Order: sequence, then structure tokens, then C-alpha cells
Amino acid sequence: MSNTNGGNGIQRSQDKRELLCLLKLLKKYQLKSTEELLCQEANVSAADLSAISETDVQQVLGAALGLGEGEKEKEPPRPAPVETKQTAVTEANAAEALAKFIGDDSFDAQQHEQAYEDLRSFVEDSLDIYKHELSMVLYPILVQIYFKMLAIGQKEKARAFIEKYKSDLDGYYIEGLFNLLLLTKPEELLDNDLVVAMEMDKFVIRMSRDSHSLFERHIQDRRQEGMARNKLQCVATAGSHIGEAKRQDNKMRVYYGLLKEVDFQTLTTPAPAPEEEDDDPDAPDRPKKKKPKKDPLLSKKSKSDPNAPSIDRIPLPELKDSDKLLKLKALREASKRMALGRDQLPSAVFYTVLNSQQGVTCAEISEDSTMVACGFADSSIRIWSLTPAKLRTLKEADALRELDKESADINVRMLDDRSGETTRNFLGHTGPVYRCAFAPEMNLLLSCSEDSTIRLWSLLTWSCVVTYRGHVYPVWDVRFAPHGYYFVSCSYDKTARLWSTDSNQALRVFVGHLSDVDCVQFHPNSNYVATGSSDRTVRLWDNLTGQSVRLMTGHKGSVSALAFSTCGRYLASGSTDNNIIIWDLSNGSLVTTLLRHTSTVTTITFSRDGTLLAAAGLDNNLTLWDFHKVTDDYISNHITVSHHQDENDEDVYLLRTFPSKNSPFVTLHFTRRNLLMCVGLFKS
Repeated sequence: MSNTNGGNGIQRSQDKRELLCLLKLLKKYQLKSTEELLCQEANVSAADLSAISETDVQQVLGAALGLGEGEKEKEPPRPAPVETKQTAVTEANAAEALAKFIGDDSFDAQQHEQAYEDLRSFVEDSLDIYKHELSMVLYPILVQIYFKMLAIGQKEKARAFIEKYKSDLDGYYIEGLFNLLLLTKPEELLDNDLVVAMEMDKFVIRMSRDSHSLFERHIQDRRQEGMARNKLQCVATAGSHIGEAKRQDNKMRVYYGLLKEVDFQTLTTPAPAPEEEDDDPDAPDRPKKKKPKKDPLLSKKSKSDPNAPSIDRIPLPELKDSDKLLKLKALREASKRMALGRDQLPSAVFYTVLNSQQGVTCAEISEDSTMVACGFADSSIRIWSLTPAKLRTLKEADALRELDKESADINVRMLDDRSGETTRNFLGHTGPVYRCAFAPEMNLLLSCSEDSTIRLWSLLTWSCVVTYRGHVYPVWDVRFAPHGYYFVSCSYDKTARLWSTDSNQALRVFVGHLSDVDCVQFHPNSNYVATGSSDRTVRLWDNLTGQSVRLMTGHKGSVSALAFSTCGRYLASGSTDNNIIIWDLSNGSLVTTLLRHTSTVTTITFSRDGTLLAAAGLDNNLTLWDFHKVTDDYISNHITVSHHQDENDEDVYLLRTFPSKNSPFVTLHFTRRNLLMCVGLFKS
């Protein structure tokens, strides 16, 4: 009995030592809240922690990483002379953990290189109908062999292996291989997201039954497709760092329809006047009052969309009377909209930013086309008025108290006419400003910067209202929801975050990309968010659950621009591979790829009636595409995933190209009447 109790006491002592080492580690990394909570639950004092040295922590970590029994029983090394030995032990532990992570302890580099050579010959000797599908397995296998060579310390052999066979791969994989060659130590594999993705999530390749039967290995436990795909079909969805999307990635239903609009008729119909008696003997011939006619524009009721989410699926802000009046004004202006098409192209106006020594980093035009905001590399933001109306500020508090708050033009009366200016500046960021975004009500402006913060500015007081902190690296993009209140941001930290204007904490954190999230966009119904990343994928996220509901692959470079169609079903994405891809959100499939630009596509937008797609980029060209024909051909099955336009076949969907000489485009915007507005900067 005494021996048993003694054994239990030793075990308890060992457990307490490990707990103290864990607390010491938490303290080292300044995780104060977790440390305090754990100390309180385990009844540990500060004196207990002081008895634990850094050597004790390293020993416990070494045991956790999987040291052998003989190494566990060794006496702790003396501090001064054995520091290099301790480092060597730590590296050995990391290598052992890495071997378990990568998997094969008896890896033979020569044998695997010969096997890859045999596979390469097998693919090359296959029939043309199978060759393109089979060749898609070369890249993931090449990368896996490189990982294993690096894991066993054969750095030079691994580099030579990549250099020898990289010419077999398509060009869009070369950038990924270059990044892998930057890994020099085995332990660096543990911290690399691409390595983790290749080991845990695998590399997805869609393969036909016939090709799969020729290739004696199962890719994944799922159903294969029938006929083998040709080269265009294989290339269409290839290129991302994780291969192609799995079937289950795009299985969930997406409510891509638009929400039902507010009934403006109740807002504009005046209250019925009291009835007057008609039997006045002094005025027998007085004409009878006519009943007010209903506005035919407002009497049209919006049809309920079966693909639309319920109005209460996510909490949306209630419309104030002033918001309804703004929407009513927009609706009346939209009634004068010019119908666009192949025979009726829009007029385009180009605003060029001259003498911008600070460097224009972004530009945004407000929804009502009355203001333009530009962000600069010197951390400033500048706003211009695009109409004769000047940018005014609020009156003094005493003057505001005297106003009739029930008057219809209270929003105009609040502003001081004497304070009007044609331009205003915002200062507050400490790094280049990468994006500006106007609120739908045009009274707020969002900005994001390299300083990892997002700022909310008031367009009434012309000052910063809130600073949102959550990202730990530069924030590349920020967008307001079409219904206001919510906004979304994306960052170098590989995440996108959903926020509300009344909270300084993110409501959702969207995690799944393997590299920078470069651009973000809200769906027209505010229920979904699209993100584009340097991992060459486009994802659609559900704001209610925070889950990824669509994963779309096909770009061969970083995704630089996103835009939803006015109907909400389609998504357009532009990339550094110079291409524009149209996606169908109902099933996540690729509709078509538009090829015409010769440099990065930086901005995309749809016309207000949804018939045209405008895109522009660093090649100083603006292109207009017949989106109505694209969707008609897609729905009638005239185009498929394999449909890629030939570079000489520009008359299929391309309507017009407008060159801007020497001014790269920064942003595009369609007004409510379908006038196209462009902003760019002149480069001498």
C-alpha cells in the first residue's frame, strides 16, 4: 500500500510540475487572462511559478514533442556550457515531430525520385484523351516528395529535384514552387500553411473513371466522373494552391435572391383629408375634388424571390423615415435610367488624379455619385464633391436645438451653409490607406490601412468616430453592407472579419484561406460575403453561421477584384492572371472566363440594370462585356466549364475597349442612370 501511495504522490508531483511549466509558458507569451484563470482553478501561487526555470519548461516541451525514454531519464543539462546542446535537442525533437507529421520514417529519396520519373513517363505515354487529366497528379506528388526530402534534411537534393522537374508543370504552379524553395529547415515545414493543407486536407483532383482506372491509386474516397476532360476543362478549374474544390465544398444551399423592397406607397400617400359636405347652397357649381392618383412607379409591388433568404434570417437595421426618403429619391432617379445593351453602350467619364506625389492607393465613389474619396500612401484621405453642392458640416449645438425636428428637410437644415468646402481631408491612420467605403446613407466613411486598423469617419462632423482593432497585420479591403450597419474587412493575416458599426469586436471571423485575403465584397442581400485570396481561390461565406458555403478555383494568380451581379446569382472575379471569371453561386460552377486584359484586373462593376459588365486594370484599358448574352448562353447550355474564349475571338462577349493612354484605373462606378464613372491616376 505504501508503495502504491508513493507512486501516486510522484505522479501528482509530476503533473503539478507540468502544470507549472504550462503556466510559465503562458506568462512568457503574455496570455494573462488564460494564466489567471488557470492559476485560480489549480490554486497555484506566484511563489510556485518562481521555482520553475526555463530549463524545466524546455524539458517538458521536449517530452511533449516525443523524446525517447532514454532521453527522458537524462539529467537536466547545466545551463552555461550546454546551451548549444539544448538547442540541438530541441531541433531533434522538432525533426522527430516533423517525421511523424510527414509520415514516412523509412523514406528513400532515390526510390521516390525514380518512382516520380516512372509516373512522368506513364503520363507522357498515355493517350491524349487521358493525358491532361493524368498530368494533374504530377504537381502534388512532386511537392510531397520535396516535403519528405526536406524533412529528412536533404535540402540540396530537394532543391535539385524541384529544379529538374519544374519544367513539366504548368506556369501557374511556378510561383508556388518558388515559395517552397524558400523553406530551408525541416522545422519550417511545421509552420507552413501549404504544407499543413497538403498533409491534412490533401490536394483535390477531379478525375474520370477511365483515367482513374489507368492510374493505380485512389485520389479520394468519392465518386468519379464519367468521360475524361480535355485540356481546356482541366485548366479551367486548376491553378489554386489546394487543387480543385471538393464536391461537398459546394453542396450547401445558398439563398442568392434579393430581399423584398420596402413598400414606398404607404410612405408617400398623404393622409385622407376630412370629407366636406357637398350641399353648400352658395356654391352649387363648385367642382368636386379629385382623388390623388397613385404613382405608377411606386405602385409596382416587388415579386417574392423563391431563392431569397427570409427577411429575419439575419438582423437588419430598421429603415428610418430619412432612409426611406433617400431610397425613394434613388428609385425616382432610377426610373430615368438609360437601358444599355449591345447597340446602346454607356457614356464614360474619367476622373484623373494629377500631381499625386503622395501616391493614390485607392478610390471610391458614393452610391449617389455625389462624392469621391481617395486614399493616399502618406496615410491621408481626401474627399471631393462631384456636384456644385459643397461639403458642409453640422451647425453649432445651440443652433441645432432651435430646429424643428419634425420638419421634412431636417437633414438639410442641420448643415451650416457657411462651412461649405469643395474638398476635405481626414488624418488619423499611420500607414498607407488601402480602401475607402461609403455607407449607404452617405453619412459615414470606412477606411482601412497598413497600420492594421479600420476607422469610421463621420461625413457630418468630418472627424473619426471609431477605430476598430482586431487584425494584427495590414488590412487590404473593407466594404459596407448594402443595407448598412454591417461591414466586412480582410487582411494579410489570412482572415476576413464581419463587424457592426456599434461594436468594436468582430461578429464573425472567416478562416480558411491559405494566404492573404486581398479583396472582399458583400452580397446584395447582405447575407453573404465573398472573399478573394492570394491562394488563388474565391470563397463565399454565410454571415449567419460563419461557414464557407462555396469554394471556387480556376484563377492562376492572386484574386484582386470581386463584384456581384445585380440579380445576386453570379459573381465576377478579376485576378493578377489578367483574366475575369464568372461564377454561378447556385452551384459554385464556373460559367466562363473572359480573356482580353494584358495586366492585372483591378476593378469590376456591373451596370445598374445588370446587362453589362465593366472591368479595368493596370493595362490602361476599360472593357465592356455583354453580360446579358453570357447568362443567356449559360442558361441555354451553349457554354460550359470547358468554354474558354480564344484571344482572337473577341466579338463573342466583348462590346468595346476604351484605352486611357497612360492612366491605370483605380475604380469603376455606374450611376443610377447608368453613366459609367472611372477614377485613375496619371503616370508620366
